[in-house]
Amino acid sequence: MTGVDLLLTALYGITGNKLRAALTTLGIIIGVASVIAMLALGNGARAAVEANFRFLGADTVQISVKQALDDGEWQPVGQILSYEDGLHMAETVELVNRVEMSINGPGKIRYGRTVLDLSLSGVTAEALETVVTAAQVQPIDWPEGQPLTAAAFIGRGRFFTAAELLSQADVCVLGYQTAADLFEGDNPLDQTVWVNRQRCLVIGVLAELETIDPAERTRTKPNEVFYLPISTAIRGLYDEEPSVTIAARVSDESRMDEAKAQIEQYLRQRHALDRGADADFSLTTRRDILGAQQQAARTFSLLLAAMAAVSLLVGGIGIMNVMLVSVTERTREIGVRRAVGARQQDIVLQFLLEAIMLSALGGIFGIAVGVLAIPLAAALNQGLARLDPGSIPLAFGVALLTGVLFGLYPAFRAARLNPIEALRYE
Repeated sequence: MTGVDLLLTALYGITGNKLRAALTTLGIIIGVASVIAMLALGNGARAAVEANFRFLGADTVQISVKQALDDGEWQPVGQILSYEDGLHMAETVELVNRVEMSINGPGKIRYGRTVLDLSLSGVTAEALETVVTAAQVQPIDWPEGQPLTAAAFIGRGRFFTAAELLSQADVCVLGYQTAADLFEGDNPLDQTVWVNRQRCLVIGVLAELETIDPAERTRTKPNEVFYLPISTAIRGLYDEEPSVTIAARVSDESRMDEAKAQIEQYLRQRHALDRGADADFSLTTRRDILGAQQQAARTFSLLLAAMAAVSLLVGGIGIMNVMLVSVTERTREIGVRRAVGARQQDIVLQFLLEAIMLSALGGIFGIAVGVLAIPLAAALNQGLARLDPGSIPLAFGVALLTGVLFGLYPAFRAARLNPIEALRYE
């Protein structure tokens, strides 16, 4: 039999019972679709993690206070991270050349009769450089490919300086929309606003910003911000000193582990912790996050592989079952073919090709279902799903392999039939 003859015979064998063929491919369809959809979810989750921690540069050690549940509320374990902890770190720790600190909290901003309820940010003078590093927002209509600078984020006026930070100056910088809502078109520069019960001089307004990722534009509001020097915010907005978030910039990335050890020793001395006592703070680097992310990705991949394997195993068993039934139904046909000169390998190729065509058909429909299911999966997972182009050939190849593996036994069984007994079969 020629290749064309084998192909036509196999196609005839499949189309002889269309409903049975369709039901047989369901397991393959579900397996392939689940692989594509779940890999898309995994890619989306990884992208979200990377976006959330993009602000954490390769040279940055993020320092945060440890917390534990107390009466249903998260409370610091031990001492808080104070403003003074970060203020003296750069001059004390050898490998730290810069320290950025921040606090956030709700507040009321008043100018004349206009009052806004906003989230206030107490930050250091390098806050805009951190925004640039995070690469999550940019000035609206920013030319693609042009590098961002901190100066590009200033629309009018300026940002506060390190000297104003140390002197606890009563100055502030407004987001674009904050300034528009508060001053209603008037020039906000050198105007005085009230932040809760504290007077504050407006020295700058940010440019109108947009998020770089279009999917985030409906969920984030980069123009509704209000920046204060962190020292001013602590002095005027809090009755008790709050815990701050500290980011230490390391001078030599290759010595990150050594820098973490120096920072830990410095904070232990600041917090008067004994050598054997548990730290009341945690140190995190991008390497730590990526390591945890990779471990989670491996676990997730194993789960996906198990789910896909079960679906494809069910589909493969279905193909084997149908092919065995087909061999039984076509026993007399096999006897006739052998009687007129068909070889055993012709019979093997015929039935194996039928199994492969069934799995290929399931793979094609599975790819279509999987791709179409990605928007639904994203909607159920807060928009976190991204198609991995490599998952399509991978899933299709596994589907074909399933057809080969589960089609071999029925094909060999058909080839081993005695031609005389097959001709007598009723």
